[in-house]
Amino acid sequence: MDNADRCEDIKAAIQCLKYGDSNSEMDASHRALLLLSWACMVLASNSVEFCCGRLFPESPVLELGKEFTATCVLSEEGKKETGATADDIYWEFKNVKVPKKYYTKLNNSAASMTVNITSDLENPLKCNVLSRLASLRSSSRIVHGVFFRVGYPPEKPRNLTCMVVSSAHNLSRSPMTCWWDPGTRDPILNTNYTLFVREPSKNHSIPGERDKGQVHFETLPVYVNVDIWVEAENELGKERSDVYTVDPVDIMKPNPPLKVHVTPEQGFPTSLLVRWNQSVEYYPLKYNIRFCAAGSDVWSEIPPNDTLGSIQSFRVQYLEPYTEYVFQVRCMSQNGYGYWSEWSQNATTRTPEAKPSSKPDLWRDITSSEDCAETSVELMWKDPVHSNGIIVGYNITVQEDGKVKSFQASSGDQMYKTSVKRPVLITLTAHNSVGASPAAYLFIPKTNRDPPPVKNVTCLPRDGTLWVKWEPSRPNLTEYVLEWVSVSNGAMDWQREPGSARQASLKGDFQPFKRYNVSVYPVHQGKPGKPVTVQAYLQQGPPSVGPSVKEKSTGKTHMEFQWDELTVDQMNGFITNYTVFYKTGDTEKFITLPANATSCKLRSLSAESKYVVWVMASTAGGSTVGPGFTFNTLKYASGEIEAIVVLVCIGFLFFTVLTVLVCINKKEMIKKHVWPQVPDPSNSTIANWSPDFPSRPEAPKEGSLTDVSVVEVDVFDKKSLGEEDKASLPLKKDKYLSEEHSSGIGGSSCMSSPRQSVSDSDEGDSGQTTASTVQYSSVVASGYKGQTPSQVPPSFARSESTQPLLDSEEHHDDPQGQDGGELPHAHRYPRTGPFRRPRTVDECSPLKLHQIEMAEHSSGPLGFCSVEEGSQQTTPTAEAGVGDEDVSPAPSYMPQRSGYRPQ
Repeated sequence: MDNADRCEDIKAAIQCLKYGDSNSEMDASHRALLLLSWACMVLASNSVEFCCGRLFPESPVLELGKEFTATCVLSEEGKKETGATADDIYWEFKNVKVPKKYYTKLNNSAASMTVNITSDLENPLKCNVLSRLASLRSSSRIVHGVFFRVGYPPEKPRNLTCMVVSSAHNLSRSPMTCWWDPGTRDPILNTNYTLFVREPSKNHSIPGERDKGQVHFETLPVYVNVDIWVEAENELGKERSDVYTVDPVDIMKPNPPLKVHVTPEQGFPTSLLVRWNQSVEYYPLKYNIRFCAAGSDVWSEIPPNDTLGSIQSFRVQYLEPYTEYVFQVRCMSQNGYGYWSEWSQNATTRTPEAKPSSKPDLWRDITSSEDCAETSVELMWKDPVHSNGIIVGYNITVQEDGKVKSFQASSGDQMYKTSVKRPVLITLTAHNSVGASPAAYLFIPKTNRDPPPVKNVTCLPRDGTLWVKWEPSRPNLTEYVLEWVSVSNGAMDWQREPGSARQASLKGDFQPFKRYNVSVYPVHQGKPGKPVTVQAYLQQGPPSVGPSVKEKSTGKTHMEFQWDELTVDQMNGFITNYTVFYKTGDTEKFITLPANATSCKLRSLSAESKYVVWVMASTAGGSTVGPGFTFNTLKYASGEIEAIVVLVCIGFLFFTVLTVLVCINKKEMIKKHVWPQVPDPSNSTIANWSPDFPSRPEAPKEGSLTDVSVVEVDVFDKKSLGEEDKASLPLKKDKYLSEEHSSGIGGSSCMSSPRQSVSDSDEGDSGQTTASTVQYSSVVASGYKGQTPSQVPPSFARSESTQPLLDSEEHHDDPQGQDGGELPHAHRYPRTGPFRRPRTVDECSPLKLHQIEMAEHSSGPLGFCSVEEGSQQTTPTAEAGVGDEDVSPAPSYMPQRSGYRPQ
């Protein structure tokens, strides 16, 4: 291979690299291959052999889905430089190696690769070789590389159609536009479409877009057939459509008619005259007319057969009087070939007036007085549907009890009020500038008894309006009147439905979130029956505001509150339920209440706690929560403090009563423990005792005295005691000491026997200033130690009264005086203390009692003189006694100086 051949190879490689660089970005391998090519050029200029082979084909365009075969040929120089053969060749798409199973060895210097082309293959395609030389062991070199493109050949164009659009008034200058279907598959590759038109004398070739093209003729060939086809071509192939042969006149689309206008004709209120100008001169056309009422989108077309021929005007009949209409006109070739033109611009006008052809819609609102004696009627009406002009006034006639009254109402009035007392018949007519409408009749009975009301009325929203359904109560009804009233503002409207209807959509301007009262009236021969009313919403939403809580009462464990019912405008729907939420701390609870609830009582609350309560109102469209209300439960329940006070008072009263009862039942015991019982002489019963002998001894005779000896013996004087008494002294001492402190007079069993009671004074005593002293003890003398006295023993009386004894009392108790004997001299013996008993006296003998009583008094009658306690006293002996007869007798009692001495 000479240098020229090498340079050609290098140039081919460079072109391949340049083409690939124009379609994709160069990566490192691309730049390496380009540098290698430049090196080959440099070496070729110096006659140096460097390139080692070539790849075929160069710069290929590949069809997706088809197999592709590439061949790599090693040059002799390349084999020498690398020592490689065809077995050392391997292929790569970009950096992805192609498996060996796709390789085919052609000879020792060439190998091929066959793969199926997919969109996943990436540029470039490279042929590489492994070097077998020791110096280049395990190294590889790029032999050659190419950049490729993939795509599809174009599809055959189909459905070729063409149209000649007339240009103004010059048909020969009209272009021809053609359309075709290029197919559904994207060829990916750049594809060219060419429109071909072959005239008898000339051919046209015009590049077109993918699906259409346009040809401009110098002079449009008419009445001559032309051949039309389309060719599509790219690098993978070329496709041609079928040939379409046509006369350009037969594919013409004329411009729409010009200057279309409509004219009304007086005296013909139901027809209009339409005129227009032809858009293409010297070419026969036919026309099509359509019209509709203004504001409507429903068009009515005149039959094509009615507009045949070269006409430029047409009278449209059977229209509505005094109605605005819109007209449009279009045209096409009279032979029926070609296309209809576009519709002309709108032409609008109004038909003339005619007298109303339908009666007005008359209705009423009846209000009866409380005594039902008079009925107030509010008449309402609507203009006739076919008023055929402008209504200028109304005539109202009221027939009541054979009398006819007529009223006039202007066009602006659509309401009239009157009062009736009996059934009436009302007639209403409307009139315009041409004439009056048919009369509308309304009968108002005394009561709505006939016909009966309908049944099962429902009203639900649907398709942006309200639909009413009902069931008739009787057959053969004339019609139904559907009435609806806005609860918010009282606006009322109505519509009529035929007697065969069972449902209807209300044709009113209903607003969402507004409540309406919908009533269905059955009407038979102009007599409305009793209505059935239901409430409905076009759309429900959440209430505008939530209920506001107002407290009614609060207790210890309960709270009762209420809220005002929301107004109709605030509800925005039908209230389905109320939900009461109440919270204390982190604990939250709720209660669901029915829709008619306006109050709630919370129970089982915690005492003396803070709560927050709020109410949520719900409708089918949502819920709204009202403001929160804070309250505190009480520490005590209502009446609990009063109950506690009452219980405490009752307990205290019960305790007091119980204590009083115990004190009454145990008063003696309490008295004994609280204070000792002090004998009250005035309450003593000793005076009632029965003595064993006369209570009064005989009074001693005058002048006779009896000697009385009083011996005081100290019970503790051991010198005067016998030996046998000394042994019992301690015991007797304790006994005597205890008796001295006992209650009563003597305290011993012997002393408790009945004693003689001696009065303190004689009956004739007048010197006593106080009540007679009650005697409570007496001392009777008896024999000493079994000795029997020779004479009647004397008796001594003792009184605890503090009053001094009278002289008569001191003498009349002397028993010896009764016998006329003289009173012996009194002898006093020493003693150690007052109220001490003699030891030698028998306690149970009368003598002993006498001595005890004598010893117990520090001073007393019978010549006793008082002796201070603890002092040494001596009693005069017989020798010291008074021997003189003139000595006055000793008194039996001495006045008590110190009063009563407690025992």
